[in-house]
Amino acid sequence: MEAEVIKAELVLPTHMSFKRIQIYEKYPKGQSKVRWKQLKQILQAENYQNYHPDEPNYVNIESPPSIHPCKRICDITGFEAPYYDPRTNLRYANADVFKLVRSLPNGYVQRYLALRKAAVVLK
Repeated sequence: MEAEVIKAELVLPTHMSFKRIQIYEKYPKGQSKVRWKQLKQILQAENYQNYHPDEPNYVNIESPPSIHPCKRICDITGFEAPYYDPRTNLRYANADVFKLVRSLPNGYVQRYLALRKAAVVLK
């Protein structure tokens, strides 16, 4: 018995769904790609004149202080610092930085604290 051969035509879509659509297919000739709004247009659309003057918005940059606590930043690396050294009051991010903090002379520690505006005379 011979195997039956079926002839079929393969139909492919115009573009693959996982591929990025070409820019000329998405935007035919004569159409602009993106229309960005200017700040003046945004302000007119939002109608900021109707807002209360004490309410913070794009026009009024004065806003109340944040109710969230500020992030603690490592004095050496600049990463977020969950720890601080009670001897020097410097904040540090990990054990390697802690070794460096402990090896710093007192003058350098005072300079780091002065940068953070937390300078204290250490004994």
